[in-house]
Amino acid sequence: MVGIVSDATQTRAPGQHRDPVAALARPISGARPTAGRVAILPFDHEGFAAAVRDGGGEVGPLDNSTRGVVWLNLDHDALGDVLAAHPGVEWVQVPMAGVERFAPLFMAQGAAELPLWTSAKGSFAEPVAEHAVALALAVLRGLPDKSRSTSWADSKTGISLFGRNIVIVGAGGIALEIMRLLAPFEVSITIVRRTAGDVPGARRTVVASALMDVLPQADVVILAAAATDKTAHLIGREQLAAMKPSAALVNIARGHLIDQDALAEALAAGHLAGAGLDVTTPEPLPDGHPLWTAPRVVITSHSADTPEMTEPLLAERIRANVAALLGDGAFVGIVDPVAGY
Repeated sequence: MVGIVSDATQTRAPGQHRDPVAALARPISGARPTAGRVAILPFDHEGFAAAVRDGGGEVGPLDNSTRGVVWLNLDHDALGDVLAAHPGVEWVQVPMAGVERFAPLFMAQGAAELPLWTSAKGSFAEPVAEHAVALALAVLRGLPDKSRSTSWADSKTGISLFGRNIVIVGAGGIALEIMRLLAPFEVSITIVRRTAGDVPGARRTVVASALMDVLPQADVVILAAAATDKTAHLIGREQLAAMKPSAALVNIARGHLIDQDALAEALAAGHLAGAGLDVTTPEPLPDGHPLWTAPRVVITSHSADTPEMTEPLLAERIRANVAALLGDGAFVGIVDPVAGY
């Protein structure tokens, strides 16, 4: 298993990322999962099994002694069957940061404290933030259309990122890493978040209800929020109309945060510098969808975090949480089943 460097000042091998939120883990209050054997499901994965062992745990088949499950796909129905048949499972690790696919299981759990759910949230922050900045630069510099050109342009076009006003929707690990990567560009950052409270490094922080107040000043809007019922079509016709005609829109969160029909219409009308979309609804985006041929848009097919980037990070998250299961209870990436992320 590839080790993850926990100190950002240390030298890292090319392509090696760290989990920037791991150091923030604190022992949980309330019900603690019982220490015990961990099953890797619904298929074997030696790298993640090694992570369990590195955390001090024992990997075994699913049975009545299983206390933890590392679940490796998006099949919530199959996972629900596992939990129903094995009520002794008290901790579940899922492999992605966004956990909306498992919402039916959260609803079924209700107010019960166990099983404790942990996700990969925050662990993929570095590669996803890197992609978000790449998309912002690509859109501002006009690369979507320039890359499709078949003849030399008559004029030079492009917008510099330096000194621009950036609005980031979300205040999790990805948003914090985007802020770190943007620092050399001397931008002014506004964070839009669900709850009140300043985010260190941001020029200002506002709650979600103030989104319309900050959009008109934004040169770049980056969506890095969780997918919930409240964030569906967070950017719709009204929000798009409020943005500068020269603004760039970047989405590395989930597709349903944007009204895609409204976005396609805005782009066709010449509004916005463009859009950089790593995520869409649905995925895959069907061939022939208007966004594929919309002007000034680049779609990167949910590749901000490739398996080569994420597997070592997920392995480290698993190792840390197995150590928490057996030790002090300082789990990383705890999911709030009620909030849905």
